[in-house]
Parts: sequence; C-alpha cells; structure tokens
Amino acid sequence: MKNYTYDEVQQKINHASTFGSLPGVEISRIMLEKLGHPERGIPFVHVAGTNGKGSVCAFLSRILIEGGWKVGTFTSPHLIDFEERITVNGVQIPKADVTRLGNEVLDLQLDIQPTMFDYCMAIALLYFKEQQCDILVIETGLGGRLDSTNAIGIPAVSVITKIGYDHVAILGNTLGEIAAEKAGIIKKGTYLVMEQQERKALEVLKAAAENICPGDYSVISDEDIKWAKNIPLKIMGTHQWENAAAAALAAKYLIQKLRPDMEGKERSRLIESGLAHASWPGRMELLSEKPFFMVDGAHNGNGVAALLDSLKYFYPGEKFHFVMGVMADKDYEQMVELLIPVAGSFSTVTPENHRALQGQKLAEFIRTFGIPTRNYEKIQDAVNEILQDTSCSEKIIAFGSLYFVGELKTIWNKARL
Repeated sequence: MKNYTYDEVQQKINHASTFGSLPGVEISRIMLEKLGHPERGIPFVHVAGTNGKGSVCAFLSRILIEGGWKVGTFTSPHLIDFEERITVNGVQIPKADVTRLGNEVLDLQLDIQPTMFDYCMAIALLYFKEQQCDILVIETGLGGRLDSTNAIGIPAVSVITKIGYDHVAILGNTLGEIAAEKAGIIKKGTYLVMEQQERKALEVLKAAAENICPGDYSVISDEDIKWAKNIPLKIMGTHQWENAAAAALAAKYLIQKLRPDMEGKERSRLIESGLAHASWPGRMELLSEKPFFMVDGAHNGNGVAALLDSLKYFYPGEKFHFVMGVMADKDYEQMVELLIPVAGSFSTVTPENHRALQGQKLAEFIRTFGIPTRNYEKIQDAVNEILQDTSCSEKIIAFGSLYFVGELKTIWNKARL
C-alpha cells in the first residue's frame, strides 16, 4: 500500500481531474466494489438541489444527533479545512484518518480516472463504516442522476432543495432540464421531501415523483415555513425557514421509521431542539459586530436573491458595503444587479482559484452602475482595510463563493488573534 503523508494525500486528491473518465455514479460504483461496499447496511438521507443543501444537512444531522443516533455527514465544498466535509456527530474526521484512508483509496488499481469528489466520498464512506454510524446524511455534488453519491443505493429519505440556474453547462440550460437531473435521486421505496420551486421545476419533479414513488412525497407548504419561522434558529436567513421545514419533515418521516415507538410529542420536541441548535458556518455568519462584518456563501443568482431578502428583512432601509469574490462561470452580472438597490459601495477581490473571475473585471462591471468600487489584488488587503476603517457606517457583507468565504475567514481569524 502507498505511504503518502497527509500533505501528499491532499495534493493527490486536490489535483485529481475535475471530470472523471466516466460519469461520477459509474466511477463510484467501481470504487465501492473494489473497497468491499462500505456503504451497505447503513441507512442514509440523500440531499440534492442548487441552494440550501448544506443547511438542510446541518439541520437534519443535528436533529438526529440529539436523538441519540451516531450520524455521519458528508458535504462539500469545505470552507477552511478538508476535514469539514466528513463529520461524525459534528466532529471532523482526524487528519490521521484522512491520511490512512486516503492512502487506501489512492492505492486502488483502477482503469478509470476518479475525481476529487469520488475520492472524498470513498474516504467518507470507509470512515463512516469504521465509526459504526447509525445513519448517514449525504449531500450530492453538482447534480443527481449521474452524481457520484447516487451509487450509494436507495436512501430512506430524499430531499430536493431550491433549484436554480447553476452549472448549466453540465446540468442543462432550463430549470426543467436542471430539475430533471436533480430528480435523478428519486427512488422507489424512498420518501421524498421537496422545497417549493419555480413552476417548471416543480412540474418536472412532481412528474418524476408520481412515476417513481407515487404517494410517497411531500412539497413544503407555506404553513410548514410559518411553523419554522417561530423556531429561534442559529442559522440566519429568511430562506433558512424553508430549509428548516424541509429538514423537519424529512426527520419526522425518518424517526417514525427508525424509532416507531417514539411518541409524537417527544419527536416534535426533538426536531425543534435540533433545528434550534444547528449551525452552519459561512451562511450569513456574523464574524464581527464592530466593524459589522458578515460572510455568506451565496454564489449564484438564487443565493444572492436569498441573501438580499434576508438583509432587507433583518436590516430594513439600510445600505451595505459588499465585498465580492466570485467564480468566472457564475452569473455575476445578475448577482450584482440584484444588489445594486441596497449597495452603498463595493470591494472586489480575485479568489485564489483557477476558476476565479478577475476582481478588476468585476469592479469595472459594477462601476457601470455608478457605484463606488475598489479592487484589491489580495484578500489580505481587503481584510486589512476592513480592520482599519472602523468608522465605516455601512454594514460589510462578503460573498461570492464558499472558496472565497473560506479564504477570507482564515485570514480574518489570523488577523484578529
């Protein structure tokens, strides 16, 4: 077996191809077969969608943890540390286990080229098996139908969150096409929970559900969202009420299945407590009150629209200073246009990622709206400016991608030590 160090394992995995030699689901089936199918025998929840997947996973995992189950959670991407992707009862996988299991998956004799995501998922499932998890909460990667996570099997419950325009080159150019890809996680014998959707997306999802699991699905209602609104959530954002409602509905069905003897009142208390105690870094996360500095992982038009709704709700009538770093393949023009009515000024940065949009190009676009905009060559420079300008009257909101938010948080935390 190979004997790579932790850094070498990380380098090998991080430099794996973005796209494999086969669809992810086929690559993972081959890898899991070679690994002896560590996924078998553990029930799991499968979560797909464009926005809100991570929040639903966080809410659902916390509910199950408080219920006494040992919960393995697999999400992506990470903000700061690779280990954030793989947790058991909220505790990140140790680096030593990443190294050991990373060597095991990298040692596989394969005639195919796995992606970083394939390697990560294989490590996660091996670790969850070793840890004897009772249940898994699994977030898809980009899609659903051909997603690597679709190789795991038939979930106990599936959740489809908000669907929007993202990864259109891979998933399709219309909401209907994207929804059809996301609907690929729907399985016979699985209960399906769906968030409210645009009409075309909902039509596609409902048609798939009626064909595959008729009678075994629910769409979140306005009443469900109203109920969640009354729970004091730590995860901030008006859009989180629907994510919480989706997690609650999935948990209700799952708990009934796992522990049918639990009384309804006890189950309700458990769900409400789990929702209230759940946390999810990088989503409207307040890093500082003075100066007011919040970060959010909004990385597409739908995410920015949700951020905007929340800012208007919690801080009515205010203008904001936005710090933006975004990937070039995102709909950054729409993202900016949505925020112009509440923007006092902007700062732009180029995230340290080969897919990043150049901050100067973004700044030039924003200036066409007459909004004062400054471009920073380095994230460190933007952080220094925020720390020094304590007289700024505008609340500072940084957003654009989770990679950017992770970089920014790392630099911010070091600067505040």
